Order: sequence, then structure tokens, then C-alpha cells
Amino acid sequence: MLRRILGGTGPAVGALGLGLMGMSDLYGPADDTESVATIRAALDAGVTLLDTGDFYGMGHNEMLLRDALRGRARGRAVISLKFGALRGPDGSWLGHDGRPETVKTFLAYSLRRLGTDHVDVYRPARLDPAVPIEDQVGALAELVRAGCIRHIGMSEVGADTLRHAASVHPISDLQIEYSLLSRGIEAEILPTARELGIGVTAYGVLSRGLLSGHWPPSRELAAGDFRRHAPRFQGEHLDRNLALTDALGKLAAGKGVTTAQLAIAWVAAQGDDIVPLVGARTRARLAESLGAADVELTAADLAEIEAAVPAGAASGGRYAAAQLDHLDSEK
Repeated sequence: MLRRILGGTGPAVGALGLGLMGMSDLYGPADDTESVATIRAALDAGVTLLDTGDFYGMGHNEMLLRDALRGRARGRAVISLKFGALRGPDGSWLGHDGRPETVKTFLAYSLRRLGTDHVDVYRPARLDPAVPIEDQVGALAELVRAGCIRHIGMSEVGADTLRHAASVHPISDLQIEYSLLSRGIEAEILPTARELGIGVTAYGVLSRGLLSGHWPPSRELAAGDFRRHAPRFQGEHLDRNLALTDALGKLAAGKGVTTAQLAIAWVAAQGDDIVPLVGARTRARLAESLGAADVELTAADLAEIEAAVPAGAASGGRYAAAQLDHLDSEK
């Protein structure tokens, strides 16, 4: 697999990364054995960037990754880890904590669960409005100097926050949603990241399954699947979004690729400073997603895709209103 660099200061990683959240949380039941096999298959295929969070399954995702890496050379994996989201025993969301002392405490527990002595990219999951970003990054910089983390990343923050964070310590990359249906970063956030030499790890490249080409309109979601409450998956919003997917699917068929592969390839084609994260939970879905790395898009292809799924065409917000309130990137 070709490699890309996370910004001007970050590590070299495979051109596609693997997001692990769905293996533990928020997308309904998953199989641990298949999850471990999928992570290992990704590593064997040249994927190096593995993205997790300490709150995915309240530590389950980290321990799953530890199991997948057991017996493998630690240097083959670039672990990207989000922290700071607070959850209760029932899985409820209790806010975000970015205080310097808790930043270090979160990491201490994560290192134990992961079975490693360092994390490659460590990033707050959301901005804690009660703590200046300069203080959070200052604490992370201390952890870099201590050798506990290699690089500092951000997640779902806006352009101003990126500037303030980068004034304290180099930021390797911004993790943020980016897909044909979620293009809000193009106006200000992406240009700012590029100005500052900050890469982008793009999650939600298939818009949580909407752009996969595998979503039947009658699909019933499991009780624990957060998409049950996401606007884009409701009623007329869903119908309109699947119509966009159908249009993309026709273009994909004309190129001899799948809808998902074309959607992922579009994100990858937006710049060498962008690394798409695929959220495959099985080896079969992973194999399909990895095929996107071989899809070459011409200027004419990109124009056709733009015509089929133009910017702003998505119906419904990417999160429910209460969740959007926690996104600095949406301010």
C-alpha cells in the first residue's frame, strides 16, 4: 500500500487507515474474533494507522486492539487514540474532560489496556470548553517529552482552535468527518489545516454506511446503534440520501468498482495530506474498502462524481442537534 504523511510533523502511514469504533460500540453487536481477524488482515495488507478511543466500549476497544497486536512488531502499527469523553456504567455520555491532570491519567490507563509504552498519536475527542486548548496541548507536550506519546492530534475542532493548538506544539493531524455527504471542512477548516501543515484523518468516509451501497431502505437498526437517532437515517432524509448513493453507484458500475470504493477513492483524491479511515468490522468489508486504494480518478471522473453528489446535497445533519453542540468544528 502507498504511504502518506500525517501533516508536516506526523508519522508515515498507509494511505488508508482502519477505524475500530464499530468493533466495540455504537453500531450494534460485533464479534470479537472477527474483529481481531479484521485488524490483523488490515496490518497484513499494509494498513498501519489504527484508530481507537478509550471510551469505545469503555476500554473494550483498546483491549481488542491489544489482542490483535499480540505477537506483532509494535512498530508496524501507528496507534491513534482519542480521550476525554466521559461515560457512565450504563454507557451514557457525561461530557468531556480536558484538564491537564486528567489528560495524563487517561493515558496511564490506556497504556495499560493497550499493553504498550507509548501511543503514536494522542488527541482529545472533543474540545473541553472549560479548559483552554493551550493548557490541554501543553499537557500533551509534556507527554511527548516524556516519550509516552509521539505526536499530538486534534479531533473535530474548528480553524481558530487549530491555530491556538499549533501555537503551543506541532499538531500532526486533525481527525474530522469528511465524505461526499459531509463537506463542511472545505470552506475554512481544511485550508487552515493545510496552511499550518496539519494533515487530516477523515472518518465517516462512507457516511456511516449510507454511501456503502449495502444499505437497504427497509433496514432495521439494532437498539444500541446510534444511527437510529441520526437525522440522515430518518424518513425522507434517508430516502434522499440513498437516492444520492444510487447515483454514485451508477458511476461506480461504469468504472467497474463498488459504490463504497468510489466513495473512499473520492476522499483520498482530495489531497495527499488526507488519510481516509475505513470503519470495516469484518474481513469481507475490509477487503472491499482496501480496493479503493487501486481506484484512480481522473478530472473527468471527479467532475461526474461532483455532479451526481454535489456539495451540500446531503439531507439531514450528520449528528443530532444535541451532539452538534459539542462540536467545535460546527461553531
